[in-house]
Amino acid sequence: MSSRTSLSRFLIEQTRSHQTPAELRFLIEVVARACKMINHQVSKGALGGVLGSLTSENIQGEIQKKLDVLSNEILLEANEWGGHLAAMASEEMDEPYQIPGCFPKGSYLLVFDPLDGSSNIDVNVSVGTIFSVLTCPEREDICGDLADDAFLQSGSKQVAAGYAIYGPQTMLVLTLGNGVKGFTLDTELGSFILTHDNMQIPEQTAEFALNMSNERHWQPPVKRYVDEMRAGEEGPLGKNYNMRWIAAMVTDVHRILVRGGIFMYPWDKREPDKPGKLRLMYEANPMAMIVEQAGGAATNGYERIMDIEPSTLHERVAVYMGSKEEVERITQYHLEWAPENPDLIK
Repeated sequence: MSSRTSLSRFLIEQTRSHQTPAELRFLIEVVARACKMINHQVSKGALGGVLGSLTSENIQGEIQKKLDVLSNEILLEANEWGGHLAAMASEEMDEPYQIPGCFPKGSYLLVFDPLDGSSNIDVNVSVGTIFSVLTCPEREDICGDLADDAFLQSGSKQVAAGYAIYGPQTMLVLTLGNGVKGFTLDTELGSFILTHDNMQIPEQTAEFALNMSNERHWQPPVKRYVDEMRAGEEGPLGKNYNMRWIAAMVTDVHRILVRGGIFMYPWDKREPDKPGKLRLMYEANPMAMIVEQAGGAATNGYERIMDIEPSTLHERVAVYMGSKEEVERITQYHLEWAPENPDLIK
């Protein structure tokens, strides 16, 4: 029987060949264990009494699902005591989570969306966990609490990013800045095993992921692009496109990572004061790092997502990511439209 590479073995080899710090290796392993625990809870469904919503809202004003809160607690409890982190930030929490004083503190920051796509939980559609690792800035008061500004770093400063997808197979997709690897959970062994060694997004595609019900709220560049795709072989793009939409970023982007496509969540007129729907720190940045490391591209319509300097912990952003040629096309349409409509740019 040929030897299979576990996540632990892969991370150890990364430590040897790419000088990945041991502290980062341990952190990724702890996150992976937490994802296995979340997967276990998700798989119980109604049997575990974890379906349905609570009466509480998160900072975005969204009603929290039971599994949103449970997944958040699992990630916090798994990571608070290991000594790898200075603090954590979660989409489900107003402020950063401080490492309790009884535990040692490390040099990294962990940022995460504990359960992306939670609107799909009750209908048994794939959901996932998204995470990002940053280096904690040096500070004089190493004992005091970390403020929001410690986390306000552009996506280009991420040292690692990944996601777990809880579907027919549970997978952990990871980048440490030198390519993208996919690990599938072997439920008999309880280990993540390397199954996708070098994930690459095709430069061209004939598939897009977009919520078409919002079409009447889009800006002209988005309408132009979608109209051209729907025109098919007879249109200016000269090929037929298919649309796929699961309404969970982690699931839609995973499909694109495996077989190509473009994922779009544009600004729209329903919330004109917000630059987009998705969260820059918890969703867009980690997914952008993964997509770029797989040969794709990610922009907000005007600039590279990972070049955006965040101003708040829960900042939102428009998102276009996936196959490079398609992302460049929709970005060019925005840039052509922008000079004549400066007051409408978000």
